[in-house]
Amino acid sequence: MPQLSTEDILERLVAFDTTSSRSNVALIDWVESYVRDLGIEPVRVPDPVQDKASLFFTVGPKERGGICLSGHTDVVPVAGQAWTNDPFTLTERDGRLYGRGACDMKGFIACCLAKLPKFLAAPLATPIHVLLSYDEEITCEGVLHTIRRFGQDLPKPLATIVGEPTEMQVANAHKSCAGFVTEVTGKEYHSSQPEQGASAVVAGAMLVVEINRLAQELMQRGDPTGRFDPPYSTIHVGTFSGGTARNIIAKQARFHWEFRGLPNLDPEEVPRRVQAYAAAEVLPFLRRTAPLARIETVREFTAPAIGPEPDSLAERSALRFTGSNRTITVGFATEGGQFQKAGIATVICGPGSIDQAHQPDEWIATGELRRCERFLDELATACAKGHL
Repeated sequence: MPQLSTEDILERLVAFDTTSSRSNVALIDWVESYVRDLGIEPVRVPDPVQDKASLFFTVGPKERGGICLSGHTDVVPVAGQAWTNDPFTLTERDGRLYGRGACDMKGFIACCLAKLPKFLAAPLATPIHVLLSYDEEITCEGVLHTIRRFGQDLPKPLATIVGEPTEMQVANAHKSCAGFVTEVTGKEYHSSQPEQGASAVVAGAMLVVEINRLAQELMQRGDPTGRFDPPYSTIHVGTFSGGTARNIIAKQARFHWEFRGLPNLDPEEVPRRVQAYAAAEVLPFLRRTAPLARIETVREFTAPAIGPEPDSLAERSALRFTGSNRTITVGFATEGGQFQKAGIATVICGPGSIDQAHQPDEWIATGELRRCERFLDELATACAKGHL
């Protein structure tokens, strides 16, 4: 099998439409065939519900911890975006490679796959694992099916490098992110007699006002580390709908909301306080005239925060391989928190800029791919010498 360059592999990866609402199995099939041709035996970890899968494989001794290189295969939609070229055809112009996922984060995956022959030739005394996941863009939870098998039938890495676009800077912290949907059920009645009904819209509005009050409180608490932008935990209500007509007291209301918490924020504080307010203030308001009224909040996803681990293998190694002596924070959530929560030291470091992610005409500079390749060369050298 002729060795493929990073650009060759990226071209193939971009051609798969792995929008989160679609299956990623065709891409996984291609990667699985590619690594098998190199003599590597991958493990497919399917989604138990949907037509999706992760892929995990190891180069080097399987009985030792090693370092995991992790990247998600799903991408955000292109619908409604004005692209200059077909978003699923990699296009090069002036040192930039355009295509959906080129930056976020198939560029990193392509670098890892292109370096497999070098990893195999080393040979490695310390293993390098590669994990390709799904559903990062919508829940950050697709990777959990694989993480739960670490230390069982899959080796548990000592450290993980998540290759999200950081321009090859080492990020050791980001906020948590959790998404919720709240549904309020009241009682319909004619609007000429509002005292006979129980307005779900009014009740929902009360909850939104309380959520906004909590947001202001978190803003006042600020960020004691001074590293995050904005420098506080945030809460946001993204959608609100309810009612059937202007002259009917609304029986139903529904809204989506999220919070993004600093690493030191108890991830249960905000939902617990919203639930307490609903029980103490809003439900009594509704049940004055609607004994069966209810408020139900469902957590749709949770992406844990990452906190700094200055002496960890992940942070020390990534700084060494990049030649840097400083870390950064990032404003976006990643799968990295799932690894750290599982007891695996984790940092974020990958090619490209987050400014290009999710945009029409998404691109990654070829120079960023070269920097990532050099990083992986340094990793291979260290693992060959058993220095990790």
